[in-house]
Amino acid sequence: MTQGKRKTWVIGHKNPDTDSICAAIAYADLKNQTEDGIFIPKRAGHMNEETKYVLKFFDVPEPELITDVGAQIKDIEYRRTEGVSSHISIKRAWELMKNLDVVSLPITDNENNLQGMVVTSDIAKSYMDVLDNRILATARTQYKNIVETLNGTLVTGNEHGYFIKGKVVVAATTPDMMEQYIEDDDMVILGDRYESQFCALEMNASCVIVCSGAKITKTIVQLAEEKDCMLISTPYDTFTVARLINQSMPIKYIMKKEHLITFELEDYVDDVKETMSKVRHRDFPVLDENGKYVGMFSRRNLLNLQKKQVILVDHNEKSQAVDGIEDAEILEIIDHHRLGSLETIAPVFFRNQPLGCTSTIIYQMYQEKGAIIDKKTAGILLAAIISDTLMFRSPTCTQMDRAAAEALAKIAEVDIEELAKKMFEAGSDFKKKTTEELFYQDFKTFHTDEFDFGVAQLSAMSDVQLGMAKKKLQPYLEIALGEQKLDAVFVMLTDILDENSEVIYAGAQAGSLLKECFGEPDESGSFYLKGVVSRKKQMIPTLMAGLQQA
Repeated sequence: MTQGKRKTWVIGHKNPDTDSICAAIAYADLKNQTEDGIFIPKRAGHMNEETKYVLKFFDVPEPELITDVGAQIKDIEYRRTEGVSSHISIKRAWELMKNLDVVSLPITDNENNLQGMVVTSDIAKSYMDVLDNRILATARTQYKNIVETLNGTLVTGNEHGYFIKGKVVVAATTPDMMEQYIEDDDMVILGDRYESQFCALEMNASCVIVCSGAKITKTIVQLAEEKDCMLISTPYDTFTVARLINQSMPIKYIMKKEHLITFELEDYVDDVKETMSKVRHRDFPVLDENGKYVGMFSRRNLLNLQKKQVILVDHNEKSQAVDGIEDAEILEIIDHHRLGSLETIAPVFFRNQPLGCTSTIIYQMYQEKGAIIDKKTAGILLAAIISDTLMFRSPTCTQMDRAAAEALAKIAEVDIEELAKKMFEAGSDFKKKTTEELFYQDFKTFHTDEFDFGVAQLSAMSDVQLGMAKKKLQPYLEIALGEQKLDAVFVMLTDILDENSEVIYAGAQAGSLLKECFGEPDESGSFYLKGVVSRKKQMIPTLMAGLQQA
């Protein structure tokens, strides 16, 4: 049974690489095997071609794209007040509001489309401000509402009909006086006088209301039927009926229909708060993805906010985390990078090991918990290790990474070198990608107190492919610099087979920083870094050290 269990998202960094995606999928599987709850892998950005190839090769579904983990209305226990028909009376609406202890009612049709809203002030205005004795006809009031509002009995007539012409009058005088102000189609409120009842019918009233439960003779009933006149008996006295009668109007006449402020289930709480701060409404209708009404949201509901629960893999830098991470509840972090800037409100399980790949850590955790690694999971974990260690060529690669890869290859029943070749070929097919896609397919930002920079990395098995990428990327770097609001950007063009990288860059201090860290460029002005293939272990620490000395 999964009903009622809390969902937790397992998610990697923005601009995800193969390790980020595969680690999320595998760790969600491990948690589902070993813990009570629902763990769902997600991704924080678009996948690169290498990762797509890996998932397709091992027949593993792509995780859903999530761009923000901030709290949404759907994460809050909003009030599920049912919508009411626009035909119900004002009195009925008021009774519902009292019983439900609410100050507003949503008006919906039979298909749950929101038609309008009624609040207590609307009802107050209809009672205090309306002096028009023709208002019931103007509002096209149904006789059924009138009978219900007056707690009456329909003696004769069709309760489904509507009062659409005439005014409402109280016959408190003699029949002679009545003839002076009663007109055709009027609604007449009167007492037990036979003469007054007879006169109203003779004056072609469309509805006669007999108050105080007075007896109505067969002659009056017969005449009402002949005149096609509604005849209603009510236990209330004349004063009470006159006071209540306007409350029989349908709420569609007083409801607000235009410029309604609504929220959707997917709306983020921060945006909702901003909107709510600008208006004085207490309650707001909530719509689903199809625009159907589902409930009401108020400021009080914010007290019941449940943050999204997330587990982060392959990163612990706030700048690399999915948007809205500060509004989520981080439960765990599994990573193999340097300690970053991410902060949590409460203590979390944090596992950080100096290995070449996060997926190696997750493989270890499978072993520690005695969990089953199926062929597909073994395959994607293996692919992640191959990718992050550049098939064991990266200086970040450890003996544990290699041992894990060999064990996983046996479970997945694949050849490591053959898989690596196909993966890298898929990942270095740069022809189909836009310049922006190339730049951001594996891009991370880093920050010091006074200097912010980003480093992208492209890996390929041939210098021809890398040359093609360089030609496309070089003019784009200045654009990326401005878009990201950074002091410098660098791109590592890494040749997997030759185990070296060319670095292209933009930013006023970028060239001098590279010179300080790696020495003079070659005659063409390019920085070729022999033996440098790891961004994490070789590029970033060296740049950070250079910045500290500057």
